[in-house]
Amino acid sequence: MCRYRCRVLTVTSVNVNGLRAAAKKGFVEWLAETSADVLCLQEVRAEPHQLPDEVREPEGWHVVHAPAGAKGRAGVSLYTRREPERVQVGFGSAEFDGSGRYVEVDLPGVVVASLYLPSGEVGTERQDEKIRFMGEFLGYLKELRGRAAAEGREVLVCGDWNIAHQEADLKNWKGNKKNSGFLPEEREWLSRVFDATDGGYVDVVRSLHPDVEGPYSWWSYRGRAFDNDTGWRIDLAVSTPGLAAKARKAYVERAATHAERWSDHAPVTVVFDR
Repeated sequence: MCRYRCRVLTVTSVNVNGLRAAAKKGFVEWLAETSADVLCLQEVRAEPHQLPDEVREPEGWHVVHAPAGAKGRAGVSLYTRREPERVQVGFGSAEFDGSGRYVEVDLPGVVVASLYLPSGEVGTERQDEKIRFMGEFLGYLKELRGRAAAEGREVLVCGDWNIAHQEADLKNWKGNKKNSGFLPEEREWLSRVFDATDGGYVDVVRSLHPDVEGPYSWWSYRGRAFDNDTGWRIDLAVSTPGLAAKARKAYVERAATHAERWSDHAPVTVVFDR
């Protein structure tokens, strides 16, 4: 338990693309080796009772699962080495609180959340749903920032945000200008999240890697996207400025080969001084 009494906090986030499937492909082994203090999972796609014991309640972790009401869809989880002081599922949305897209916990000095923002699809109800979610969630982010500050806490929202903010955040940006995930209105919304006078949050990985393409965290299973590193940086660690200033390093745990992947996403890890 020294991690929380010492001066380092390590947080990892990953979209597991179905936790039951990932558990069979290498997630269990990865979990046993990770040095993370907090682990944020997205797209779990299972009820807790459907998960094997070693991932539902692994030894040494306190776990909160927030499955979706629609079976086999979405679902987020949070694993913490220390027992949370408070747990909250959803963000006060009548439409989305039962959709398995948001869970947060209070830890000493910080609120940590796991987010799975809707992926959307241009010209469909799925995109309309994404826009509605974004509208509600930005308001909540502002509220959360204020509430946490009043309690002396920073905020860290990790997860699959399903938006590439800048051209440097996806390899084939020219070919995706009209696709969900890189639409002008989505990118503008994320700019609002990162605007000091609006959302007031910081893209932590980008702040540590300001002048590079990527580092990508998702690659389609189609074609040779992984081998060619034709990826997207959509798995973000978004924090309040005070915590972002303490970020020491951030990296993507990219599998060595396509065959060794246990998800189409890779874990994104950030290490903070405390």
